[in-house]
Amino acid sequence: MPNPFRIRSVQAFCYRYPLATPVVTSFGRMNDRQAVFVRVEDEDGEQGWGEVWCNFPAVGAEHRTRLINEMLAPMLFRRTVAHPSEVFDHLSAATSVLALQCGEQGPFAQAIAGVDIAVWDLFARRARTPLWRMLGGNSGRMRVYASGINPDGCVATVEAAMRRGHRAFKLKIGFGAEHDRGNLTELRRLIGGHLLAVDVNQGWSLSQAREQAPLLEEFGLAWLEEPLRADRPWSEWRSLREQISIPLAGGENIAGSDAFATALGEGVLSVIQPDVAKWGGITGCIAIAREVIVAKRTYCPHYLAGGIGLLASAHLLAACNGGWLEVDSNDNPLRSDFCGTVADVSDGEIVLPETSGLGIEPDVAAIGRYRTL
Repeated sequence: MPNPFRIRSVQAFCYRYPLATPVVTSFGRMNDRQAVFVRVEDEDGEQGWGEVWCNFPAVGAEHRTRLINEMLAPMLFRRTVAHPSEVFDHLSAATSVLALQCGEQGPFAQAIAGVDIAVWDLFARRARTPLWRMLGGNSGRMRVYASGINPDGCVATVEAAMRRGHRAFKLKIGFGAEHDRGNLTELRRLIGGHLLAVDVNQGWSLSQAREQAPLLEEFGLAWLEEPLRADRPWSEWRSLREQISIPLAGGENIAGSDAFATALGEGVLSVIQPDVAKWGGITGCIAIAREVIVAKRTYCPHYLAGGIGLLASAHLLAACNGGWLEVDSNDNPLRSDFCGTVADVSDGEIVLPETSGLGIEPDVAAIGRYRTL
C-alpha cells in the first residue's frame, strides 16, 4: 500500500457537448451531453481523476461543479489521506445534515462519488498498480454491451455498434407496445442469438408493466431494466417478477448501503446495477459489487456519461468478475476520448491495461471549447 499523502487541491471542470441526435428516454431527452470531471492533486504533484453523474436535470452539471469547487474542495485542503475510504466517509459525514436541510442528497452524493473516484485513481497511481488489481481483480478482460439505443433508428445504431465490435445490446423501450415490439423484432432478427436487454427507464406503472412485460417474453431478453419507478414498493416489483420469466434489473437509482442491502434481501432483482458516479464512488460500489457476487446475482455497473466514470465502472467490474460493462453507443467525445481501452471493443470484449490507476492521462485541453465552468 502507498504511504499516506496530503491533498493539495481538488477541482471540478464542467463540459457540454451539443448533440446532433438527442438521447431519448421514457421521461425526457438529452440535447447535449454533460460531463463533470474531477482532479485531485497531492503535495507530491501526483494527480487522480474522477467523474460526477450529471445527466439530469439539464442544468445540473454546473451546480455539481460548484458544489465541489466551493464546498467540498475546502474540506479536503491539506488533508492527510491514508486510504481513499477516509475521504468518502469524511465528506459524507460533513455534508449529511446540509444535504438533508436543502433536500439535495442526490447532488451531494454524486459530487462526493466523483471526488472518491479521483482519490482512488490517485491512490492506485501512487502504488504504481492498476486500480482493478488494487481492488482484487485477476484479469482486465470483460464483456461489454452497447447501450443508449434510441427507439428511432435503432437498427442503424446497432449495425454501427456491431461494426465497432459489439455483440450485446440494450434497447430503450416504453414508447408503446407496437413500437417496442416492432423494434425488438427487427433487432432480434439482426443480431441473432446475441444478448439483448431492454430498459424502460421507470416508465411504467404496475398495471402497465403487467400488461406490457408479458408481450416481451418471446424475444429472449437478458433482462428488463427499471420497468417500475425505483421508489415503488418491493411488493409491486415482486408481483411483476412472479408474472414473467424475464429477469428484472435495477440499481442505478438506489443509493446507500442499507438500500442496496434491502434490494438484495428482497430477492427481486437478478441484475444489480449501481452507478459509480451517482452514489458511492469506488468506496461504496466495490462493497456493493462484492455483496452482489456473494448473493449470486449478476453485477452490471450502470453508466451512461463521460469516459472517466466509464473507466471507473470497468475497473470495478474487472475487480469482481461480474457481468457486462455498459458502453453508451451515442456520439460523445467526452466519453470516447477519455475511456482508454474501453473504446477498443473486439468480439464483444475489452481489456483494461496494466497501467497505474484508471489507466489514462486525460487531455482536458483538447475539449476546452466545450467547457462551461
